[in-house]
Amino acid sequence: MVADLSAPRLDIDGLLADPAIRIVVCCGAGGVGKTTTAAALGLRAAEMHGRRTVVLTIDPARRLAQSMGLTELDNTPRQVKGIDVERSGGELHAMMLDMKRTFDEVVEQHTSPKRAAEIFANPFYQAMSSTFAGTQEYMAMEKLGQLRAGEEWDLIVVDTPPSRSALDFLDAPARLSRFLDGRMLRLLLAPARSGGRSMFSLVTASFGLFSRAVQKILGAQLLTDLSGFVAALDSMFGGFRQRADQTYQILQDPQTAFLLVAAPERDAIREAAYFAERLVAERMPLGGLVLNRMHTTEPGGLTAEASEAAAERLEETGDNAVTADVLRIHAALLRQAEREAAVAAGFTESFPSVPAASVAAQPADVHDVDGLRTIGALLALS
Repeated sequence: MVADLSAPRLDIDGLLADPAIRIVVCCGAGGVGKTTTAAALGLRAAEMHGRRTVVLTIDPARRLAQSMGLTELDNTPRQVKGIDVERSGGELHAMMLDMKRTFDEVVEQHTSPKRAAEIFANPFYQAMSSTFAGTQEYMAMEKLGQLRAGEEWDLIVVDTPPSRSALDFLDAPARLSRFLDGRMLRLLLAPARSGGRSMFSLVTASFGLFSRAVQKILGAQLLTDLSGFVAALDSMFGGFRQRADQTYQILQDPQTAFLLVAAPERDAIREAAYFAERLVAERMPLGGLVLNRMHTTEPGGLTAEASEAAAERLEETGDNAVTADVLRIHAALLRQAEREAAVAAGFTESFPSVPAASVAAQPADVHDVDGLRTIGALLALS
């Protein structure tokens, strides 16, 4: 039995079959089955609806590769073998964002080979492309934009990091613009834009004081490396901003559907509600809510109170101890289902028009294509 979420039903098959939907973004807190949901959606879109689908995970965990029977995932889509697409004609591919490789690709695509070599050799680029805060989210925007612009895919399913990081994913274009327009960056770019004079030349009195102060703190070589990095990327900054803004607009377009993934736990539901508020504020298309690991019972059975009372009567007679244990387990399951429904209601009461689907708790973790197929079928039936 599907839990009563008091919300419109989320038509998963209708969503996946709709040719107008080109991107599905799965968002949610960590540990709620988001990666499994994204993979199951991609598999069902390929097998049941004949769509050429790619699943892009931004989460560095290896669960996606394992569940699809792949030894590894990298920045290039890899086709998933052994799926049933003979009748549908679809395809399923999967990939995992490689932040540094994506940054390298952008540099190679938008600069000359000589300039690209200078950028790659710069210590600041090496650090920024691998570990700099916010680079992962911005590169995720770049990769999504690349996949969408190529027109190779009927459907792109994005598995984001835990939802606060996913919000960083949405914020990447604005953060990039603030960085490009920052006062420090303009000062660092001033020498390069004024004819390539030395970082430490006295462009103005104020800049001379600034450069000497920063040089004293950071050291001459470090500041030179930073200036060289900024100057080398100067010609690319406009393209960075333009592409990020274009991808952001795609995320606001009806061709995109955001699915919030949660478990019936207070923190996960709170995260889902927080993200839903942000999507509404940003006018982004909220497709629905997926609730994983729900516990349910068949209607018309014994209530928890009746089960517990019956168990007590059996214990008093000293007979049927096993039956008494079963009745207590049934009562505990009923109470758990009631608690989970009450927690889920915290979201549906705040967003009553958002359609929802639920997946019953499974006896074991999903670790292969058959398991993903089961999850996809449960989503479609909910």
